[in-house]
Amino acid sequence: QVQLVQSGGGLVQAGGSLRLSCAASGRTFSSYGKGWFRQAPGKEREFVASINWNGGSTYYTDSVKGRFTISRDNAKNTVYLQMNSLKPEDTAVYYCAATVSTYRSTAPATWNYWGQGTQVTVSS
Repeated sequence: QVQLVQSGGGLVQAGGSLRLSCAASGRTFSSYGKGWFRQAPGKEREFVASINWNGGSTYYTDSVKGRFTISRDNAKNTVYLQMNSLKPEDTAVYYCAATVSTYRSTAPATWNYWGQGTQVTVSS
């Protein structure tokens, strides 16, 4: 059974930092693009960041550029999202994902595997 298992997240004050992790099991995702999405209450799931198969290229939505960093460790089959300078508008459920398609795709429908989601809450 293929699984993406997330950890991290929680409650933090504005300006603080959190790191999310997403470990894959059941198969090797080293050749897959990896990404992070988020969904706030009453809103659609939106793209946050992605990384290509070897970690050499990354892609971010404008609102997180300079604050969030995506990285991956293929030896551990894990992708990370380091979130710094968090803002209340970053509050959402965050999902990791893997895709066999281009890692630069921001459309959730093009991503093949999903983590269970983890809550990130930023208080003002």
